Amino acid sequence: MRNFIDNLERRYGKYGIPNLTMYMIACYVVGYILYYIDTSFQMGILSYLSLNVSLILRGQIWRLVTWIIYPPSTGNFLLFVISIAFFYYPLGNHLERAIGTFRYNLYIFGGIILTIIGAFILHFIGGGAYDSLSGFIFTTYYIALSVFLAFAMLYPDMQILLWFVIPIKMKWMAIVYLAIMLYTIINYLRIGFWFMIIPIVASLINFGLFYLATKDLSRYRPKEVKRRREFYRAMEPQGRAQGNNGQISKHKCAICGRTELDSPDLEFRFCSKCNGNYEYCQDHLFTHTHVQ
Repeated sequence: MRNFIDNLERRYGKYGIPNLTMYMIACYVVGYILYYIDTSFQMGILSYLSLNVSLILRGQIWRLVTWIIYPPSTGNFLLFVISIAFFYYPLGNHLERAIGTFRYNLYIFGGIILTIIGAFILHFIGGGAYDSLSGFIFTTYYIALSVFLAFAMLYPDMQILLWFVIPIKMKWMAIVYLAIMLYTIINYLRIGFWFMIIPIVASLINFGLFYLATKDLSRYRPKEVKRRREFYRAMEPQGRAQGNNGQISKHKCAICGRTELDSPDLEFRFCSKCNGNYEYCQDHLFTHTHVQ
């Protein structure tokens, strides 16, 4: 799985959308504007944009894309602003810088695709009975929250202030979030609203696939990066730039410090977007932060 994603990144990494979090937020803002227009003037614009599978099958294929403008918590604009300013935007940006634009795009779009698949499954299971509720059921709310899970996996020991007061580590926040999601699923099943768990399950499956496909994300963690750099720095005076037979390396990754002498299978490339002659190995060519 990891090799498959690495191959995808080498081939299509240049097509990644930088700062995708900001575009998602822009969609939410448009969604709120349309929501208030609908509420004030009863225009029903949002009803033409929801993920209604029955109407999609009748030719309204734009709904496969336009449903993402539904804001995560429709009607609560203050909560939306707080969540964006202190949660979604900074975490999304940090995650994109850590794992690279392409992988971050893959994570977000993977959640979107799985949610769409869930909508089609619900349509065929329920015979279209729940399609009229699609605007209420299917939003990117849980996809946005899954960014928190991915970030917590990458930075489990980072400490944040819960409610701006209580210091707590990300790993404990992630456990609490998973517990809340489990309670929400059980509660929906208990009251017979089983169809409401589909977007939750889709986001959790997406996170699970992301975790399995990127188990090596530990190499991007700050402590691991620092430890690796200190190790390479300590080894350099003892012949890090030379092989055991005295050979001098021709290539060296600007991130991890590996050379072609470490492994003959490593590939190295210069980055055209960095200011200066910075060379990177195959693992960091598409995931590094460009030097400007």
